[in-house]
Amino acid sequence: MISPAHQIVVVVDDDSQVRDAVEGLLKSADFSPVAFSSAESALESELLARSKCLITDVRLPGMQGLDLQRRVNAAYPKLPVIIITGHLDDQIRQSALSDGATAVLYKPLNPDVLLQAIHVAIANSKEVM
Repeated sequence: MISPAHQIVVVVDDDSQVRDAVEGLLKSADFSPVAFSSAESALESELLARSKCLITDVRLPGMQGLDLQRRVNAAYPKLPVIIITGHLDDQIRQSALSDGATAVLYKPLNPDVLLQAIHVAIANSKEVM
């Protein structure tokens, strides 16, 4: 079994406080988080190909989180995606889940719920790999 420290988790959120908090949480759980402020910068990175999970906000400058999810699904179909949002919107939630998101979590994020969602997403992605 690969230890979490060798598991890259990509975080995309334009809010630096959210990015920093999620990065800190992931580091404390021995993951290797890499954070981006935009979908475009995450897509330009080589890290998505090596990551174990993508966490993205819905509302981003430029490309939106659901569009990022669709692009990632096409390029890396086995990469689990967790959507985070500060807006309770059933249509967004349904769209994200229909497009294969493993979870849709609402801000403020509960650290235990987020870590559990990541562990479940990674475990389920190994089953199909």
